[in-house]
Amino acid sequence: MTDREARDVVVHGEVQGVGFRYSCHREADAAGVDGWVSNEHDGTVRAHFEGSREAVDRLLSWVAHGPRGARVDRVEVDEVEPDGRSGFHVR
Repeated sequence: MTDREARDVVVHGEVQGVGFRYSCHREADAAGVDGWVSNEHDGTVRAHFEGSREAVDRLLSWVAHGPRGARVDRVEVDEVEPDGRSGFHVR
């Protein structure tokens, strides 16, 4: 599993109520990224992405702007150890 990378992500801005999680799910499936995405009580969207470097980078590029209707002000990204997730889930 050494070719897999993982990132924990927090997206700030107007990112709830605009279909961000479900759009992220579609983008993750298309990119071949495993993990999850959820709305947080503070108005952010939090996610965990796992996959090849190229796939994770593709999804990170997408979250920088999100779906139509979203306004992304800032994205925090932390490199973490992959934990072998399979599939992508909306929480």
